Amino acid sequence: MAVQKGCTTSQLALAWLLAQGDNVVPIPGTKRLDRVKENLGALQVSLSAEELAQIENISPKGAAAGGRFPGQN
Repeated sequence: MAVQKGCTTSQLALAWLLAQGDNVVPIPGTKRLDRVKENLGALQVSLSAEELAQIENISPKGAAAGGRFPGQN
């Protein structure tokens, strides 16, 4: 989807987070200026309702649940 939209996967992920509502604020971490500029490009990526549904279908909420380290629940 990122290739189709002409953006990076990071920009797509940030755009998805931004589309989740005003109560979600992504805080990407980086040490490099070029990554900060790349992250800001996410503000130019718009996702339609159909695209958001497609992302939800690929990775439904709760799919990445679990502990941070192996053996944690």
